[in-house]
Formats: sequence, C-alpha cells, structure tokens
Amino acid sequence: MTTAYNKFYINGEWVEPANATTLEVINPANEEAFATISMGTAVDVDAAAQAARAAFPSWSQSTIDERKTVIGNIISGLKARGDEMALAISHEMGAPMGLSKTAQLGSGLGHFASILGILENYEFEEIRGSTKIVKEPAGVCGFITPWNWPLNQISCKVAPALAAGCTIVLKPSEIAPVSAYILTEIIAESGLPAGVFNLVNGDGPEVGAAISAHPEIDLVSFTGSTRAGREVAKAAADGIKRVTQELGGKSANIILDDVEDFARAVSGGVMGCFGNSGQSCNAPTRMLIPNARMTEAIGIAKAAAAKARVGDPNDEATRLGPVVSELQFNKITGLIEKGIEEGAELIAGGPGRPEGIEKGYFIQPTIFANVTNDMTIAREEVFGPVLSILGYKDDADAVQIANDTEYGLSGYVSGEQSHAEQIARQIRAGNVHINGAGPDFSAPFGGYKKSGNGREWGLEGFEEFLETKAMMGAA
Repeated sequence: MTTAYNKFYINGEWVEPANATTLEVINPANEEAFATISMGTAVDVDAAAQAARAAFPSWSQSTIDERKTVIGNIISGLKARGDEMALAISHEMGAPMGLSKTAQLGSGLGHFASILGILENYEFEEIRGSTKIVKEPAGVCGFITPWNWPLNQISCKVAPALAAGCTIVLKPSEIAPVSAYILTEIIAESGLPAGVFNLVNGDGPEVGAAISAHPEIDLVSFTGSTRAGREVAKAAADGIKRVTQELGGKSANIILDDVEDFARAVSGGVMGCFGNSGQSCNAPTRMLIPNARMTEAIGIAKAAAAKARVGDPNDEATRLGPVVSELQFNKITGLIEKGIEEGAELIAGGPGRPEGIEKGYFIQPTIFANVTNDMTIAREEVFGPVLSILGYKDDADAVQIANDTEYGLSGYVSGEQSHAEQIARQIRAGNVHINGAGPDFSAPFGGYKKSGNGREWGLEGFEEFLETKAMMGAA
C-alpha cells in the first residue's frame, strides 16, 4: 500500500500540480514503493516563486519575536511528529531507526534550535563612523536539497532563511521527499504567513533548473553532487544570483603515530566512514596510517568491520541499512570492483550483497588497505560504506596526501592534542575534526575547492541569507 503525497504547498495552500505526473518513492530496504509524489514543472516553480516574491515585503519586515514564534512552533511540531518523521526518513533513504531517531531527526531539531539562539543576540544594525550598517534579508531563496540527510539539509537552510526574513521555494530530493512533506505540514501549522514557504517536488533537470534560473529567485542554495552543482551555478549565472553550494567530499582521516589510543582511533575511523551507510559528504573515507603501523591497522579495521552489522533498518541491532537506490548500489559496486582491479588489498567486504540478504540495496562494509592516492577509490567519492587505508611516511607526506584531492569539505586528525592541531591547520578543508570531535551546530559547515562555496550552520550560515546595506549619514 502506498501513500500519496501528490500536492504542492504554494502560497499557504495545498494545491494540485500543473501536470499530474507521479513518481513512486521506493523503500531501499525492500525495493518496494511505499509512497507517490507528483513531479513538478517550471509552471509550478513559477507559481511558487511569485508567491514567495509577493510575501517578501511583509515577511522581510517582520519582527524578531514573530520569527522566533514561528521557529519555536516548528520545533514543537517536529517533536510532536518525531516518530513519524524518523520512520519516513528510514523508509525513504534506508537509515536504521536508531540513527533516524537520533542523528537524522536530531540534526533537524538542532538547526532550528541553534537559529533561535542566534536570533536572541544578533545585531542587525551597527554604527561605523558616520554610517549605519544594516543587515537585511537577501530575498527570495531557492533551495535544492539531497536525499542522504534529508531533514538536516532542509533545516540548515530553512531555519536561517526564515530567521533572516527571507521567503522560500524548496525542492527536496525526489528520492527522499516524504520527510520534506511532513516538515511542510508542520510549517503550514506554525503561523507562518502565506507565501513565505513553498514546496514543489520534482527532479533536478526540470524543477531544480527552473528554480536556479527563475528571475524572481535571488539566492540559490544547493546541496548535492559536484556535477549537479556546476549545472545549478550555470543556470543561476544569467541572473547574477547569489549561489551557495555544499558538494562532494573525499575526506582524509590522519591517524598520527602519537595518538593515545591507536586501536580506538582506527576502529572509530572505520565506523565513522560506515555511518549512514557511507552516505555522508563529509565521511572520513581515506584513512592515513603511518607505514610502520599498517599491519596493526589492518587487524583493527577488519575487527571493526566485522561488528558493522548490515540488515533491516527496523532491527535495533542493525548498524548499516541499505544504500538509497539501485543506481547507487550499482555505482558503489562498480567502484569496489575497480578497487580490486587496480590492485588495492581487499581486507573486508567486497562486491555483492552481504551473505543471507537477497533483496534490498545492501552493500557489504568494505575496506581496502595499502591504497595509493592515485587509485580510483582514493579519488572518487564512493558515497557508500567503502574505506580506503593509505600509508604515509611522515607528517609532511600525510598532509600532502590529505590535500591531494579536488575536494575540501572535511578532515580528521587523531594524535597528541597540540600535534593534531598543528596538522589540522595544514589541511585544506572547511571542517577538521580533532581527536574524535563530533559535529557542532554552532560551527560553520562547508568546503574548499570543489566541495562548494559559502557556509551553512551557525552564525556564518545565518549570514549567508543577509545583505549588507551602508546608510551614510544615518548614524
């Protein structure tokens, strides 16, 4: 039985799409449809953008208290429907329920809560000499979001945009759209004025392209692949739009020889790579080990992989669910086969489903050792539970290998604290986690190089949605 989520939310109402084509939403754990959505067109995007434009003058002048009230109501709605949201995320992209209830749901709540704290203290005006510097809403924002952390990636855009006084047109991933639909239902009940937030489902070539190019949209924020990011930027270029992008990654995890607990650092790196079935742009997918300790690291990594149980997302013992789709399953399998072909040492996993699993897009947790940085698996973003272990001879070599990538989203360093910090400063990435430090909703998130531009999360993410006006003589 499938549930229909076939309407769009435009100008404060649930409306029928201009063209009623539908798409089945597949549960990757059983390869069966559990929902349907309508696929929008440029006509739907235009209606949403016009509604957002009409709502902008009023919402941009709303008070901070009005914005805080709406955001507080969204938080309450997410908490009230938390179990339903977690189940939807698990069904649409395969996250184990434990992960879905904690990290997936929790990250969405975390971004809305973080933005409330920023609104409490943010100074929208300041005097500089004889000039008043005013921070104002950037305008109508178009958001194009991915399937791997669906609520997180929507929330870290929507929360700051609403707080800044912007209006919104959202296109979530058509692969994982149900969580966005539920969030929209919550937003519809939050007291937000009509037209401030609008939802149009669809694919990138049709709806994503229309959002990127629409003349009434002032800013586009995109999260996804580097390939698709290029297309968004090109489509937005004619309108001289502001474009922020959070794209791919191939993050290095440097284990220094002076780390206090080598076994813990290695096993933690393995599980960090395998988290969310490897479907995180900032996953530590390249583990760098001192050459002299490679054999030791292999033994620890193999033991950790053996504990990474793959299976039914509803089973409490499951650590890894399926990857999101047949397309991803085939891509990841092909890259594993490429690693074997290029001579990397396969120490865990391999192509094909785990033993005993006949259905669903499940990938064996896979580790390659003695990888060199010119191999395909060390250069391309696999986006699955596949770890490459590389050796290095000294600190300079480790930094060189870490930075020898077209990406620069994240990095990881474990070692004596001051030593680890010294290495972290040399990594060309927007985020570096030292000695196992986790995410921080108040810290900016984003990348260097082909991992994107601009920042999300925290104060810097909030300020992406503001314009700066200098009012000379107003002081």
